[in-house]
Amino acid sequence: MNIFKKTGKMALGSRLRLLTAKITEDAAQIYALYNVEFSPKWFPVFFVLSEEGEKTITEIAADIGHSQPSVTKIVQEMLLAGLIDENLKSNDKRRNVVGLTEKGKVLSENIKVQCGDIDVAIDGIIAEANHNLWEAIEEWEFLLEQKSLLRRVQEQKKLRESTDVQVVDYEPKYQTAFRTLNEEWISNYFEMEEADYKALDNPEEYILNKGGKILVALYNNEPVGVCALIKMDDPDYDFEMAKMAVSPKAQGKSIGWLLGKAIIERAKELKASKLYLESNTILKPAINLYIKMGFQKIVGRSTPYKRCNIQMVLDLTEKE
Repeated sequence: MNIFKKTGKMALGSRLRLLTAKITEDAAQIYALYNVEFSPKWFPVFFVLSEEGEKTITEIAADIGHSQPSVTKIVQEMLLAGLIDENLKSNDKRRNVVGLTEKGKVLSENIKVQCGDIDVAIDGIIAEANHNLWEAIEEWEFLLEQKSLLRRVQEQKKLRESTDVQVVDYEPKYQTAFRTLNEEWISNYFEMEEADYKALDNPEEYILNKGGKILVALYNNEPVGVCALIKMDDPDYDFEMAKMAVSPKAQGKSIGWLLGKAIIERAKELKASKLYLESNTILKPAINLYIKMGFQKIVGRSTPYKRCNIQMVLDLTEKE
């Protein structure tokens, strides 16, 4: 149809619904062709009861991948049609068991003849087509079970938006953003401490003049993320990755990842062998980010921050 040529793949759901509606319309006429009074939407429930016997609503819903309210509605319609009984005898009186009536069992045998003709007809379509839709549907179901369409679109959106992020070196004009972004997240979870004020109020003196770096992430030319590389006076660790902060309005664009990787590259350029950081385990997304970057937990080093309950290090001498 011309509309789908114009919309492209974003109308996949609409196109599938249209195809489903066409097949369902034909299915209703096929039942009439065989003089069977039956609604196509009953078939999954009817098939399960026909093949496997009595079941609860919950069990049927799990078997056919429908919601319990949907199955309950179908069961009620089939009850009115006289095809199933409910509240059948069960060892557990709390279980509402349903099963086919004699009318339903007779209908099941009649439908088997109809199903044979349908199978042959569908095989004919598959033989005429360039692609096997039945196998494709099974494959798509598997792939979407592994990763939903929503998740895939979220990842693509994040990837696209991350390409619009530019990581630049610190300039004095970014001092306000450096402080504001850090103060915002620190105050949200903890409280500002003396060491925070030293670094944020005087980044040139405390960080840059001592051989460190500060990077700023720009999105649409607006500073939305910052991260610092602080020179350490420690024989075991060369630099600390610190003061990483991303604006809440810019989250979901891989800015933390881009800043972290850029800081790591700066540390390598400065011939650092180990990169140290401090954090808190309540910041789960941040901890997961550091682990993804290759940082590993260490213990035993003193810290000026009350909020620090985890210390991590990245060995820059290891090959990636």
